[in-house]
Amino acid sequence: MRTVNDPLKISTPPDPGGDATCPGQGPGEETTDFGFRRVPAREKVGYVLKHFNSIAGKYDFMNTLLSLGLHYRWKRLSVDALRLKAGELVIDVCGGTADLSLLAARAVGPEGRVILCDINRAMIEKGRTKVERASLGGRILSVQGDAESLSFPMGIFDAAMVGFGIRNLTHMERGFAEMQRILRPGGRLVCLEFSLPVSAWFRLLYDFYSFRLMPLAGKVLAGNREAYLHLPESIRKFPPPERVAALLKEIGFSAVSYRMLTNGIAVIYTGVKP
Repeated sequence: MRTVNDPLKISTPPDPGGDATCPGQGPGEETTDFGFRRVPAREKVGYVLKHFNSIAGKYDFMNTLLSLGLHYRWKRLSVDALRLKAGELVIDVCGGTADLSLLAARAVGPEGRVILCDINRAMIEKGRTKVERASLGGRILSVQGDAESLSFPMGIFDAAMVGFGIRNLTHMERGFAEMQRILRPGGRLVCLEFSLPVSAWFRLLYDFYSFRLMPLAGKVLAGNREAYLHLPESIRKFPPPERVAALLKEIGFSAVSYRMLTNGIAVIYTGVKP
């Protein structure tokens, strides 16, 4: 576990002006990353929606296959890090197919509630099937919404979590700021996100797996090579753990720390709202 005491200052990237151009971009229009592509910031949400619409039906199967089942352990550790108590109110931002929500719902018990919030209806519907199968429908409520503009009052949640979703936002800092806003004082945050291996030899192996085998598996098993090429691209464009932790500190979280899993392939970030 690494604790951030004196983080680097992170600020919003400057307007790229006319230097980074892409189709449909006017002079001075803000752009952002979508994998290795630069797209107009105002259009990224559309790209993300199309991406997840195309893979929703195979999302859980492909997650398990491509992570060799490790994502289940990563998610359990993430929810454990929240130290949830019976009766607490939790929000699962970018909750997708409800894996984190299901774990949290069991932890908060019959008196607790979990709000699953995701912008993609297809992913919510896949998660709803799992929730009903687990007989936890009374504890998990689904809301379709934008993580950068959450439609909840300030200071009502005991805990907030986001798993493998923060890197898909157009403005990551806005998503974190929104989670900080809706947490009560003392509320806890956990963010589970991909990163890159620490060991050089493992990173070479991971690159081969990510850019050769993963897209091939996507094409053969999910009928979508591009979606599973975008995944490793988006991981490469995501900031390293120390910068993400520094951003959380700058936004206003205290006790910020991060824990690397499986040689750094995944990272759990934690923080507390003062």
